[in-house]
Amino acid sequence: MDGSGRSEAESSLKNTVKRWLKAPARAVSGLWRAATRPTASQLNIRYDKQAEAILSKVVARDSVCIDVGCHEGAILDSLLRLAPEGTHYAFEPLPHLYSKLVAKYSGVASVRLSEVALSDKAGVSTFQHVVSNPGYSGILRRRYDRAREEIVEISVTLAKLDDIVPSDAPVRLVKIDVEGGELQVLRGGVETLRRCRPFVVFEHGLGAADYYGTRPEQVFDLLASCGLRVSLMIDWLEAGDKRALTREAFADEFDSGRNYYYLAHP
Repeated sequence: MDGSGRSEAESSLKNTVKRWLKAPARAVSGLWRAATRPTASQLNIRYDKQAEAILSKVVARDSVCIDVGCHEGAILDSLLRLAPEGTHYAFEPLPHLYSKLVAKYSGVASVRLSEVALSDKAGVSTFQHVVSNPGYSGILRRRYDRAREEIVEISVTLAKLDDIVPSDAPVRLVKIDVEGGELQVLRGGVETLRRCRPFVVFEHGLGAADYYGTRPEQVFDLLASCGLRVSLMIDWLEAGDKRALTREAFADEFDSGRNYYYLAHP
């Protein structure tokens, strides 16, 4: 074998050895990432802090804000503190939570409460009330973290955001937490989104949205058509729009389950 042949053979052998050595490293790296991935509880605490930081940066004293999936009013309380001179639209379809919200905000003139589930159409729908974990309640059943949940099917009124929020309201921020039905809520509010280009803090995760037959690419495309980009909340807080996700990166975040809360922004 001449020198050229020996050189090619040696190069091939070296590359093969490198691949053998790298394979275990990649496997160990993957196991390490899985072992160190934060739990859902840890992520929720992190997301709550990030959402609060975003609200503090973008909500002014007179901002008009929307809380979809108001639950017990934690985000609404923050909005009232940051925007005491604003108007706040809040939506909660669970009757017992809605009644508590009515009592809690009975003397607050700036709060507009609606006992409806926002979607892309008006009407009536069955709704899955997860009695044992109300935060998981939604129009459709989704995957639950616990093996057994107590679920009672109730009937709720459906409405479109665009049919409730006045067409001249300068909406600054929207929060959406509806356990998988995000695309339907966005479709029902597309006129408001295009007109106002608000900041949108929204949940969109595997094990929930996919039960609605929804793909992240659909959410991304709708938001893009409204002039909005999508970022991880922490990325926007640290770098503004410089780290906005591409369509493919957003889909990867969804499919991998790494994140399930995001910010859409102008």
